[in-house]
Amino acid sequence: MSLRSPRPTDRPENVYATAKQGWRVRLASVASGRARARRHERLFALTGANEQTRIVDIGCGRLGLRRHAPQLDITGVDRVARPDYPGPFVQADVLAGLPFADGEFDLAYCSSVVEHIAPGDRPAFAGELRRVARGWYVQTPAFSFPIEPHALLPFAHWLPHAIRRPYWRLGVAGDWEEIELLRRAEMTALFGAPVAERAGPLVKSWVSVRGV
Repeated sequence: MSLRSPRPTDRPENVYATAKQGWRVRLASVASGRARARRHERLFALTGANEQTRIVDIGCGRLGLRRHAPQLDITGVDRVARPDYPGPFVQADVLAGLPFADGEFDLAYCSSVVEHIAPGDRPAFAGELRRVARGWYVQTPAFSFPIEPHALLPFAHWLPHAIRRPYWRLGVAGDWEEIELLRRAEMTALFGAPVAERAGPLVKSWVSVRGV
């Protein structure tokens, strides 16, 4: 476990920085940035969080929630080292158990992470997240949306693995990863009934919330 103190940052974050660059990535980066900004605007209203709320950002990446809220009390958690993370950081695997007491945080924030967890491990992941925080905000791309958001390929996540794997190479994600997007029923079972984030008439993401 490593723990560091905050330092300010104004660096932008591109969630497609490691993807194959091109027009699809440029468009997706803009759309993703706007979606994350809108998500942050709704965070306080949905969760009741304020500047005194203790937040743990599960799967924080390089910046995570701090990109939009550097003034908040946020501790980042990731499986890999994040030496440039601008705040308190703990390297840990949720499935191996987090080094926090029960209810140590007011809110667990987890954005676009749970779809990377193997389906059989998701109940344990959700249980550990719920253990360390009294409330949560968990977002994940919706299975029903026709564009797979990691490879930026139409219908890729609806295909069986034997077909999906070679098709994946045509996308922007690079190396193959077994990503299983979630349906509403699975999100409900793990974190409670979600609300929909929409792109026009289509559900693009699910967000399950338990207020602080």
